[in-house]
Amino acid sequence: MLHEGPAAGPRWVEVTPERFPGWITSFGDRHGPVRVDPGPAVVIFRAADGAEASCHPPFPPLDPAQLAATGTASEPPAPGTVRAVIRQSRLIAAHAAADRTVGVLLVRLGGYAAGVFSGAPPGLAASKVGRRLVHGRSAAGGRSQHRFARRREKQAAEALGAAADTAAAVFGGYPGALDAVVLGGDRRAVAALRGDPRLARYFAIAVDRFLTVPDPRLAVLKDTPRRFRAIRIQLAEPGPAPP
Repeated sequence: MLHEGPAAGPRWVEVTPERFPGWITSFGDRHGPVRVDPGPAVVIFRAADGAEASCHPPFPPLDPAQLAATGTASEPPAPGTVRAVIRQSRLIAAHAAADRTVGVLLVRLGGYAAGVFSGAPPGLAASKVGRRLVHGRSAAGGRSQHRFARRREKQAAEALGAAADTAAAVFGGYPGALDAVVLGGDRRAVAALRGDPRLARYFAIAVDRFLTVPDPRLAVLKDTPRRFRAIRIQLAEPGPAPP
């Protein structure tokens, strides 16, 4: 007979809002009765066998009024009941799927994409994608290397400037209407845009979740709602004890 051993190392999974309540039900089926520990940014589902699913909804925090409506904000009367678990999973799914107007900015050296999504499910309401040539590094030395480095720096600055122009133009078409901004691409390239005063208001509402994506093409931009709406789950499951 196998006995459960210590929890295995946690791993991350992403689940769409539509699948999330079913995913929690399946988690309980695999690991036994589940208790829920709700919070505004992370909701933890703890199973009888020691498994834990720490759920990070997008666009935190969860609505405190809704948390209170579940009877768990101040005095959780029965966090281990099936009803409490189902209500929390549905609350998280509804929050993740809510109708928002979201700006997305993806930047890598040489490529950029900016878009605005609205509706539920999100549709791409406005977008612009572009590319600027930025040469790779040269193996040459001496003066040639210095000339190449200066040319590359100029190309990189022009590419980032074009990305900033694009973001300002696309997002500027929705003054005061953006609920959040999602950033992605390459972190260093995105960080280089933070000093642009035209983008300050958009960085101020940027979420913590960063989308690491390949070359920012239109197809990549259109796929971002799948990522920015997903509930990220840190899953720790017990493994079999050694014989």
